[in-house]
Amino acid sequence: MRTAQQMMDLILGVAGNDERVRAVCMNGSRTNINVKKDPFQDFDIVYIVTDIKAFTNNPHWIDIFGERIIMQTPEDMVLFPPELGGRYTYLMQFSDGNRIDLMLIPVEEQEAYCKEDSLTTILLDKDDSLPKLPPPTDVNYWVQCPTEEHYKDCCNEFWWVSTYIAKGLWRKEMLYAQAHFNNTREMLIQMLSWQVGVQTDFSRSVGKNGKDLEYLLSKEVWEKLLATYNNASYDSAWQALFTMCELFQSTTTNVASMLSFQGYGESAKVLNYLKHIQKLPSDAKIIF
Repeated sequence: MRTAQQMMDLILGVAGNDERVRAVCMNGSRTNINVKKDPFQDFDIVYIVTDIKAFTNNPHWIDIFGERIIMQTPEDMVLFPPELGGRYTYLMQFSDGNRIDLMLIPVEEQEAYCKEDSLTTILLDKDDSLPKLPPPTDVNYWVQCPTEEHYKDCCNEFWWVSTYIAKGLWRKEMLYAQAHFNNTREMLIQMLSWQVGVQTDFSRSVGKNGKDLEYLLSKEVWEKLLATYNNASYDSAWQALFTMCELFQSTTTNVASMLSFQGYGESAKVLNYLKHIQKLPSDAKIIF
């Protein structure tokens, strides 16, 4: 596996030898001092260029970065419609284990780009045209304090979608139920993130997809969160649903108390409804 220094030398060497590349920036975990370094970290690189089509018209120019085992170019995919305007991205996984996510940005957008991400750092500026940036920080990724409306919407979404899970489990539609488990757990992770936010004065991130919650929650709460991931048997799924409800209910109470919000009043009624569905016989013709 090429070392990080070898990769950086390559990335900057390619840019330095190509007049079309006017600047190089980096963001992501490698610029975040709060992220533990490991060999799986991507190199999130931006080349600011004079002519994007000059690159995209030659699909083999990226071969210089090394042998790839797989690549995505999202702007060319119909599965994920382009969202970056005139930008273009190469997501490259190399056979030696390194990965580069390389975005091409036209020079006309360079100032706007530099304001987008607090983790951005400038590696090369041939024309001395980029704005001076402060040291990279993950402040843009810190948990944000919710409004009371946002809090209530999160509660409503959790309890509303939980009824879909119960319906799917009663009907023996496991894939349907599992899809909605994912939605409700997203709300649970959001609520747990707000709780961490209050406890840390909204001064830190919980990581992508809440990955750092393991180190920010108590052991008891973390184990309850893990227990919401069922083994796809119906008994396990019902248990996971009620564990999720219990954890969400206690977390919403905590968050409401800490932020002086009014608690969500529908949870008890929905929980009773879920328990009722669980007990219904499989041939039930009437719900109540």
